[in-house]
Amino acid sequence: MNMQAMLKQVQKMQKDMEKAQEEINNTEFEGKSSLVTVIITGDKRMKSIKIDSDELEKDDLEMLEDMIIIATNDALSKIEKTTEEKMGAFSKNMPKIPGLF
Repeated sequence: MNMQAMLKQVQKMQKDMEKAQEEINNTEFEGKSSLVTVIITGDKRMKSIKIDSDELEKDDLEMLEDMIIIATNDALSKIEKTTEEKMGAFSKNMPKIPGLF
């Protein structure tokens, strides 16, 4: 493969990676625990939190805090998994250029 063709391939891959990252950033991920639902965007910004107050008793504040952490971490795990799936495909298809990495 000549250098010009390889450069074009790398440039295309860079555009594809940017598009995939933008798609991830614009995706909403839902994390849940028994009392809490959170929505976090792919760029790891919390968009909303919903607490099922019908199930909550006044003395359950500590448990509620734990549920928020669980739901938030659930959504963040989904972001990481999606990012690995989408972005990992690029490293598999990256052309082998001696001395580059």
